[in-house]
Amino acid sequence: MATNLPNLLSYSRIAITPVVVGLLMFEGATAKWVALGFYTAACITDFLDGYLARAWQLQSSLGRFLDPIADKLLISAILLVLVGTDVIAGLAMLPALVILCREILVSGLREYLAEVRVGVPVSHLAKWKTGLQMTAIGFLVVGRSGPDFFWFTTIDIGIIGLWIAAALTVITGYDYLHAGYRHIDKADTELQPSEKPTEAGD
Repeated sequence: MATNLPNLLSYSRIAITPVVVGLLMFEGATAKWVALGFYTAACITDFLDGYLARAWQLQSSLGRFLDPIADKLLISAILLVLVGTDVIAGLAMLPALVILCREILVSGLREYLAEVRVGVPVSHLAKWKTGLQMTAIGFLVVGRSGPDFFWFTTIDIGIIGLWIAAALTVITGYDYLHAGYRHIDKADTELQPSEKPTEAGD
Protein backbone atom coordinates (compact mmCIF):
# COMPACT_ATOMS: atom_id res chain seq x y z
CA MET A 1 0.00 0.00 0.00
CA ALA A 2 2.97 2.34 0.53
CA THR A 3 3.57 2.57 -3.22
CA ASN A 4 0.03 2.76 -4.54
CA LEU A 5 -0.74 5.74 -6.78
CA PRO A 6 -2.61 7.90 -4.21
CA ASN A 7 0.28 7.57 -1.75
CA LEU A 8 2.82 8.29 -4.48
CA LEU A 9 0.91 11.49 -5.26
CA SER A 10 1.14 12.49 -1.61
CA TYR A 11 4.89 11.75 -1.66
CA SER A 12 5.21 13.92 -4.76
CA ARG A 13 3.47 16.82 -3.00
CA ILE A 14 5.98 16.59 -0.16
CA ALA A 15 8.84 16.49 -2.69
CA ILE A 16 7.48 19.51 -4.58
CA THR A 17 7.34 21.67 -1.44
CA PRO A 18 11.10 22.44 -1.19
CA VAL A 19 11.20 23.03 -4.96
CA VAL A 20 8.51 25.73 -4.74
CA VAL A 21 10.13 27.24 -1.64
CA GLY A 22 13.52 27.33 -3.37
CA LEU A 23 12.12 28.99 -6.48
CA LEU A 24 10.37 31.65 -4.38
CA MET A 25 13.76 32.67 -3.00
CA PHE A 26 14.88 33.78 -6.47
CA GLU A 27 14.08 37.15 -7.98
CA GLY A 28 12.59 37.47 -11.43
CA ALA A 29 9.36 36.58 -13.16
CA THR A 30 10.59 33.27 -14.58
CA ALA A 31 11.24 31.76 -11.15
CA LYS A 32 7.83 32.88 -9.86
CA TRP A 33 5.93 31.43 -12.81
CA VAL A 34 7.85 28.15 -12.63
CA ALA A 35 7.08 28.06 -8.90
CA LEU A 36 3.41 28.54 -9.74
CA GLY A 37 3.59 25.61 -12.16
CA PHE A 38 5.00 23.29 -9.51
CA TYR A 39 2.56 24.63 -6.92
CA THR A 40 -0.38 24.03 -9.26
CA ALA A 41 0.81 20.47 -9.85
CA ALA A 42 0.96 19.95 -6.08
CA CYS A 43 -2.59 21.27 -5.69
CA ILE A 44 -3.80 18.88 -8.39
CA THR A 45 -2.22 15.93 -6.56
CA ASP A 46 -4.10 17.04 -3.43
CA PHE A 47 -7.37 16.49 -5.28
CA LEU A 48 -6.29 13.36 -7.12
CA ASP A 49 -4.85 11.35 -4.22
CA GLY A 50 -8.07 11.45 -2.21
CA TYR A 51 -10.29 10.98 -5.25
CA LEU A 52 -8.33 7.98 -6.56
CA ALA A 53 -8.06 6.41 -3.11
CA ARG A 54 -11.86 6.47 -2.79
CA ALA A 55 -12.60 5.53 -6.40
CA TRP A 56 -10.15 2.61 -6.44
CA GLN A 57 -10.76 1.64 -2.81
CA LEU A 58 -7.11 2.18 -1.95
CA GLN A 59 -7.69 4.03 1.31
CA SER A 60 -5.12 3.16 3.95
CA SER A 61 -3.81 4.31 7.31
CA LEU A 62 -0.63 5.50 5.59
CA GLY A 63 -2.67 7.53 3.12
CA ARG A 64 -4.72 9.12 5.89
CA PHE A 65 -1.45 10.06 7.57
CA LEU A 66 0.38 11.30 4.46
CA ASP A 67 -2.37 13.42 2.87
CA PRO A 68 -2.85 16.02 5.64
CA ILE A 69 0.89 16.10 6.39
CA ALA A 70 1.68 16.84 2.73
CA ASP A 71 -0.97 19.59 2.65
CA LYS A 72 0.27 21.27 5.81
CA LEU A 73 3.92 21.13 4.75
CA LEU A 74 3.09 22.72 1.40
CA ILE A 75 0.84 25.51 2.71
CA SER A 76 2.86 26.31 5.85
CA ALA A 77 6.23 26.41 4.08
CA ILE A 78 4.96 28.67 1.29
CA LEU A 79 3.20 31.06 3.68
CA LEU A 80 6.37 31.39 5.77
CA VAL A 81 8.48 32.15 2.69
CA LEU A 82 5.92 34.67 1.41
CA VAL A 83 6.07 36.46 4.76
CA GLY A 84 9.87 36.30 4.77
CA THR A 85 10.08 37.82 1.28
CA ASP A 86 7.56 40.59 2.14
CA VAL A 87 4.95 39.42 -0.35
CA ILE A 88 2.72 39.08 2.70
CA ALA A 89 3.38 42.04 4.98
CA GLY A 90 1.69 44.25 7.55
CA LEU A 91 -1.88 43.33 8.50
CA ALA A 92 -1.89 40.71 5.75
CA MET A 93 0.27 38.57 8.04
CA LEU A 94 -2.76 38.15 10.35
CA PRO A 95 -4.77 35.83 8.05
CA ALA A 96 -1.58 33.86 7.35
CA LEU A 97 -1.08 33.47 11.10
CA VAL A 98 -4.70 32.39 11.58
CA ILE A 99 -4.32 29.73 8.89
CA LEU A 100 -1.06 28.40 10.38
CA CYS A 101 -2.50 28.30 13.92
CA ARG A 102 -5.58 26.47 12.69
CA GLU A 103 -3.42 23.85 10.98
CA ILE A 104 -1.55 23.25 14.26
CA LEU A 105 -4.82 23.06 16.21
CA VAL A 106 -6.44 20.59 13.84
CA SER A 107 -3.27 18.47 13.66
CA GLY A 108 -3.13 18.17 17.45
CA LEU A 109 -6.84 17.42 17.65
CA ARG A 110 -6.67 14.75 14.97
CA GLU A 111 -3.66 13.16 16.69
CA TYR A 112 -5.58 12.86 19.95
CA LEU A 113 -8.77 11.60 18.31
CA ALA A 114 -6.78 9.00 16.36
CA GLU A 115 -5.58 7.58 19.68
CA VAL A 116 -9.18 7.08 20.82
CA ARG A 117 -10.16 5.83 17.34
CA VAL A 118 -12.50 8.71 16.54
CA GLY A 119 -12.53 10.30 13.10
CA VAL A 120 -13.59 13.85 12.29
CA PRO A 121 -14.94 14.05 8.72
CA VAL A 122 -14.00 16.97 6.49
CA SER A 123 -16.97 19.31 6.04
CA HIS A 124 -18.02 20.83 2.72
CA LEU A 125 -17.15 24.28 4.09
CA ALA A 126 -13.65 23.05 4.93
CA LYS A 127 -13.25 21.86 1.34
CA TRP A 128 -14.31 25.30 0.05
CA LYS A 129 -11.85 26.88 2.47
CA THR A 130 -9.04 24.68 1.16
CA GLY A 131 -9.86 25.49 -2.47
CA LEU A 132 -10.01 29.24 -1.84
CA GLN A 133 -6.86 29.14 0.27
CA MET A 134 -4.90 27.31 -2.41
CA THR A 135 -6.14 29.71 -5.10
CA ALA A 136 -5.21 32.77 -3.04
CA ILE A 137 -1.74 31.39 -2.33
CA GLY A 138 -1.32 30.73 -6.07
CA PHE A 139 -1.79 34.46 -6.77
CA LEU A 140 0.73 35.27 -4.04
CA VAL A 141 3.26 32.80 -5.42
CA VAL A 142 3.34 34.78 -8.69
CA GLY A 143 3.32 37.96 -6.64
CA ARG A 144 4.71 41.09 -8.24
CA SER A 145 5.42 39.19 -11.46
CA GLY A 146 1.72 38.72 -12.16
CA PRO A 147 -0.56 40.95 -14.24
CA ASP A 148 -2.92 43.58 -12.88
CA PHE A 149 -6.67 43.02 -12.93
CA PHE A 150 -8.38 46.38 -13.34
CA TRP A 151 -7.67 48.21 -10.03
CA PHE A 152 -6.13 45.17 -8.32
CA THR A 153 -2.66 43.68 -8.52
CA THR A 154 -2.06 39.95 -8.32
CA ILE A 155 -0.94 40.38 -4.72
CA ASP A 156 -4.11 42.34 -3.87
CA ILE A 157 -6.28 39.48 -5.14
CA GLY A 158 -4.20 36.95 -3.23
CA ILE A 159 -4.45 38.93 0.02
CA ILE A 160 -8.22 39.36 -0.34
CA GLY A 161 -8.58 35.63 -0.92
CA LEU A 162 -6.35 34.96 2.08
CA TRP A 163 -8.57 37.08 4.36
CA ILE A 164 -11.69 35.23 3.18
CA ALA A 165 -9.94 31.88 3.63
CA ALA A 166 -8.87 32.93 7.14
CA ALA A 167 -12.49 33.76 8.02
CA LEU A 168 -13.60 30.32 6.83
CA THR A 169 -10.62 28.87 8.72
CA VAL A 170 -11.94 30.28 11.99
CA ILE A 171 -15.40 28.83 11.34
CA THR A 172 -14.18 25.37 10.33
CA GLY A 173 -11.56 25.36 13.08
CA TYR A 174 -14.28 26.03 15.64
CA ASP A 175 -16.37 23.21 14.16
CA TYR A 176 -13.46 20.77 14.50
CA LEU A 177 -12.68 21.96 18.03
CA HIS A 178 -16.31 21.71 19.12
CA ALA A 179 -16.67 18.20 17.67
CA GLY A 180 -13.39 17.11 19.20
CA TYR A 181 -14.16 18.59 22.61
CA ARG A 182 -17.34 16.52 22.84
CA HIS A 183 -15.26 13.35 22.51
CA ILE A 184 -12.64 14.61 24.96
CA ASP A 185 -15.29 15.54 27.52
CA LYS A 186 -17.02 12.20 27.04
CA ALA A 187 -13.72 10.34 27.56
CA ASP A 188 -13.01 12.28 30.78
CA THR A 189 -16.53 11.63 32.06
CA GLU A 190 -16.24 7.89 31.47
CA LEU A 191 -12.98 7.66 33.44
CA GLN A 192 -13.23 6.57 37.05
CA PRO A 193 -11.79 9.09 39.56
CA SER A 194 -8.82 6.81 40.24
CA GLU A 195 -8.14 6.50 36.51
CA LYS A 196 -8.04 10.19 35.75
CA PRO A 197 -4.55 11.39 34.91
CA THR A 198 -2.94 13.82 37.34
CA GLU A 199 -1.95 17.24 36.08
CA ALA A 200 1.77 17.73 35.85
CA GLY A 201 3.16 21.02 37.09
CA ASP A 202 6.20 22.89 35.80
